[in-house]
Amino acid sequence: MAGRGKLIAVIGDEDTMTGYLLGGIGELNKNRHPNFLVVEKDTTINEIEDTFRQFLNGDDIGIILINQYVAEMVRHALDAHQRSIPAVLEIPSKEHPYDAAKDSILHRAKGVFTAEDLC
Repeated sequence: MAGRGKLIAVIGDEDTMTGYLLGGIGELNKNRHPNFLVVEKDTTINEIEDTFRQFLNGDDIGIILINQYVAEMVRHALDAHQRSIPAVLEIPSKEHPYDAAKDSILHRAKGVFTAEDLC
C-alpha cells in the first residue's frame, strides 16, 4: 500500500462503534469487508477472534482498537500478537471502564522501557 495511509480497525460494543462510525472511521476494503465489528450479545468468540485475525493479517490496517472487555474474551489471540503493526490498543466502553492491570499489551510495553527512559 505504498503512498496510502493505513486504516484504524475497531472491535467493540454498539455504543463504541456508533461514536467511531460517526467520526468517519468506517471503511470497506476491496473485498467489501468492513474495518469494524459490532460485538452484540449473540456475537460468538469465534467471530471476534476471526475478525481480529483478519485485521492482523490485513495489509491496510495500522491500528486495531478493541474494547477491553472484548479483548478479555480473546486474550490468547492478543497475547500471541508480537508485531508492532498493526498496533493493538485496548479501550474502555461505556459499561466497562478501562483497567490497566488487565492490559497485557501495556504490561509488554512497560517492559520495553526503563525508569530512565521515562524521565
